[in-house]
This record gives sequence, structure tokens and C-alpha cells, in this order.
Amino acid sequence: MPAPREETPVRGPRNTWRPSPELGSQGTPRWDWVNWIKDIVVAVTSENMDTMMAIIQRYQHQRVTLVEAGATRHQSIFNGLKALAGDHPHSKLRTPTVVIIHDAVRPFVEEDVLVKVVTAAKDHGAAGAIRPLVSTVISPSADGYLDQSLDRSRHRASEMPQAFLFDVIYRAYCQCSEHDMEFGTECLHLALKYCQTKAKLVEGPPDLWKVTYRRDLYAMESIIKDKISQQICVVMNTKEDAGCIGFLQGLLKKELEVKGTSVTLCPNGRDLQKIFLGECCNFVCINVMNADFHQTTELLDGLRSRAPSFFYPVAVVSVHFLDSQNVSFSERMKALMEMKDFAKEVKNRNVFLYGVLISFTQDNLQQLQENIRQGAGIITSLIKNRSAELTGQLLVA
Repeated sequence: MPAPREETPVRGPRNTWRPSPELGSQGTPRWDWVNWIKDIVVAVTSENMDTMMAIIQRYQHQRVTLVEAGATRHQSIFNGLKALAGDHPHSKLRTPTVVIIHDAVRPFVEEDVLVKVVTAAKDHGAAGAIRPLVSTVISPSADGYLDQSLDRSRHRASEMPQAFLFDVIYRAYCQCSEHDMEFGTECLHLALKYCQTKAKLVEGPPDLWKVTYRRDLYAMESIIKDKISQQICVVMNTKEDAGCIGFLQGLLKKELEVKGTSVTLCPNGRDLQKIFLGECCNFVCINVMNADFHQTTELLDGLRSRAPSFFYPVAVVSVHFLDSQNVSFSERMKALMEMKDFAKEVKNRNVFLYGVLISFTQDNLQQLQENIRQGAGIITSLIKNRSAELTGQLLVA
């Protein structure tokens, strides 16, 4: 049986790009990072229940409860509401004051949008995100001719998320007719029809679009790559940030337009813990004092302790400077060959490991700067593209 849209991989099964499948009543991606959301209820079809349970366990989700989905959208939402109301078997969830309903196929929801709809729902009983119509809506006649055309400037597209006072939306579903339960799609309409609660409409951002067709999956992949490439963390085994290291960091910040973070590793791992507290998905590990892979392995060990696996591929670029006058190319290559083995291991945890070798000579500063520019370009490309095929490869600048 085909996977539901919220579980369909963006790329083939051998690659690891995937949307997060968490749902809040009807669904939402990665809402476990919003600390003021107390419980997340996931409506899942019975044939996909084991898959969802495995995902929750693998990514160590907290506050997630699974309920069986219904045959229609409204039936699934009602099952989620029953779990929150204590009317679902074995449910121990607290009944909330406000409930958010969302679709997992709308993966790009920022916290500020959630705050706006929740605040409006507290004041008005119901609230939902809207967007301007991008196409004119027409009504055809029974014989296939134009009957009427809506004025696009007077209408809006109803989007998600939507939020409700729990008592309002639960009473609406309890009174809902069989026809509305089977054919209806608009939760705000149910609140109006059955509880006389007029929803406050909140203008939403463009990112609320719905992943519906296969081409949308590729657009989603591109957006995710762009979002998770906005911040890098530079890790090195020296406190010096001048010279070639400072030059490289400056180029990375300029090309990626990111906020760079520079830390040094210490034996007790405190520096690593500081950066792992964030949600950085890109690490540039600069090895300048040793010819081996030790610096990068420390970082990979830290990533292993941070989480067993990650939602989106974490990119780790191991950068090595080669003084061709003091260290032979063959010696450095031999020391770095172990990177392929590390890359295979960490790829299973959704960490993409790449290598960049920047060669230089002490008496040719101009050539060093040019090689660093090439290296910065390679690092930028690796982080932005996140190619699974290039993991374990050592690229020479």
C-alpha cells in the first residue's frame, strides 16, 4: 500500500531526506521543539502504526501519542480530540485549553505563526491562517459551462494551522452531522455552524503551502536544504583565528551568508556541549595541528551522544591543511583514508561526512589564499547540496 503523504520520502529509499511525520491532532512537523505545546497527538492509519512507532522511538520524540486515523479528515481529527478529552481508550492526556490542528503535509510552520493563531483563538474561540488566492475560483454548470466566477480580491485560501478553544471544537465535532463528518474539510466552518463561533483569520506566510504532488516533494527538499544551510559551526583544535583559518572563516560567512560560530575542542567536551545545545546542522572541522583524523572523530563522537539519528542530514566537512614542503601528499592521504570508514558508519545516523584538503607552501601566500578560496567554495557547495553520493570523499583544493 502506498505510504501516506506525510511519510513519503523526498528522494529514493537509499537516501535519507525525509519530512518529519509528527502530527498535532491532525499533524505538524517537529512541534516537539515548541516547549509550550504540552501534548502532540498523531492520527495514523492502522497499517502505518508500527512504522510511526518506530519513528518516534528512533528520534526519541517526547509528548507524542498515537491514535488510529479515521476514513476521512474530520474523523481523524475527532479521534485525536477524543484522546485529549479522555474519551479515547487508555488515554491519559490532559484536556487542553487550546488545541492546534495542523496538516503534516504543510511542513514549514514557524513558531510565530503558532503563537498568532493560539493567541487569536484564546480571544475569539477559533482562529486560522489564511493566504491570498493565487488563482481565480470559478463555478461550472452541470453541463460543463462557466456558471460564475468569484472575485479573487474578496476571498482567501484557508490554510493551516488552526487553533480553537478545546471546548468549542470538541462540541462542534460531537454535534457534527454524518454528511459533514464524511465530506467536510473545513474545521473553522464546523465551529461556526455548530457553536456559532466566528473564527479570527490570521494572515499567514507563503511557507504554509501544501505538499500535494510529487513535484512538491522536490520543492520541499530544496527549501529544507536552504533552511538548514543558514548556520554553520566551525570547530578547530587551535585558539588562533587569524591567518589562513580566519581567512577561511571569513569566506564561509560571506558565501553562505551565515552566522559563524568558532569553538575549540577541549578534553572534557564542554565546548562541544555548548554547540550541541543548538540546532546547527552544519559543522566545519578544521584540522591544523595534526595530520590525522582525530579532531573530526571527536566531533563525530559528540554528535553520536547528541542524538542516535537526526531528522535532516547533518553535514560535517573535515578540513585539512597540507604543507607540501613538510608533509608528503601520500603520507597525509594514508592518514585520511580512514575517513571512508567513518563516513559509512555515521551515514546510517543521517550524518554526511566529507573531506576537503587544502595544500599550500609557506613561501607562496598568494597560492595559499587561492587554494583557501577554492576550499571555501567546495565547503559551501557540500553544505548546500548535501550529496549522499559524495560522503566519504576527500576533495582537494
